[in-house]
Order: sequence, then C-alpha cells, then structure tokens
Amino acid sequence: MDNKVLVETSARHVHLTAEQVEILFGKGATLTKKKDLSQPGQYACEQRVTVVGPRNQIANVSILGPERSAGQVEVSMTDARTLGIAAPVRESGDIAGTPGCKLVGPCGEVTLDEGVIVAKRHIHMTPEDAERIGVTDRQVVSVKVDTPERSLVFGDVVVRVSPSFALAMHIDTDESNAANASCGEVYGEIIK
Repeated sequence: MDNKVLVETSARHVHLTAEQVEILFGKGATLTKKKDLSQPGQYACEQRVTVVGPRNQIANVSILGPERSAGQVEVSMTDARTLGIAAPVRESGDIAGTPGCKLVGPCGEVTLDEGVIVAKRHIHMTPEDAERIGVTDRQVVSVKVDTPERSLVFGDVVVRVSPSFALAMHIDTDESNAANASCGEVYGEIIK
C-alpha cells in the first residue's frame, strides 16, 4: 500500500473577503495571481499586507486567493508570539472565538475581530487517495518524515478529503524547521 505523501511548508498568509480587498487595495481592486499553489484553484497573490498585533507587526505577508467568505490570518506559533497574539491551533476556516488583529494595506486598514490561527497540520487528499491509503475524512493520523539529521513523527495530523484537493501534507514554518523539511522535496509516511 502506497502511504507516502508530499510534505509542503505553508508559510504565514492571509485570506481576505472581496470587501476587505477593496478596503486594503482600493475601490475596484481584485486579487492578482502571482503563482498557482499545489491545491487546485488556490494561488499566491501579488498583493501583500502588514499584520499588526498588540506587541508587534509583521510586514509583507502573503495573501492567498481566491477571496473567501471571512478574513483569516494563518501564522506559526513563533509569529503569534512575535505579534503578541494567543492564536489557537485550528483547522483553516474554524475561526469562531479566535483572536483578531489589524491588517494594513496601501489604501486602508481592516480590523479582524477574529480569525488569527495557527493552522492544524493536515493532509489534503481526494476520495480516491483516501481509499487507496485506507483513511477517512477527519481521521487523525501520524506522519513519519525522514530528513537529514532531523527525522521525526508528526502526530495529530487531520485528514481532509475532497474531490477538489490534491494529495499533500501542510505544515507551518516552525514544524518545517523542526523536521528540516525545506531540504528539498520531502515525503512523509502516513501511520494510522
């Protein structure tokens, strides 16, 4: 059984609504695609924002498109500490009751009342991938990553299944550094 998965590092980024894009970048502004990401229909944008927390700010933060129904900021634990925000570990989109922040663009500012999270590590896969690997949507697995001098096992990895996904595991920059996962193309072994 093939239970290997590409491990990708997901750096800090922001998701915005169409209304927020216009406030930050000007009336009539829309997101401009810079490059496609591994997940179908998802892309990094030319535009960037500054994320402002109670303690500090982080400039030049990527925006991922397309627009969403709610604004969201995904950071690492290190970023959250830098900003002074007690961001919880959550799945993307699960922002109810989370802390907020301010976003600053060239034309305006947006205050998010909630939406700052540390993304829970996860694996995107199609229903066919899930059947082949023998896992189900929302199942929690571990993934063993063998890298030079930093091999480790990631626990608490949630499986997310959708026909619109492409097979890939996403970890944040803190997790990537811990596993030396930026040393080239890295694959992990799913352990159920």
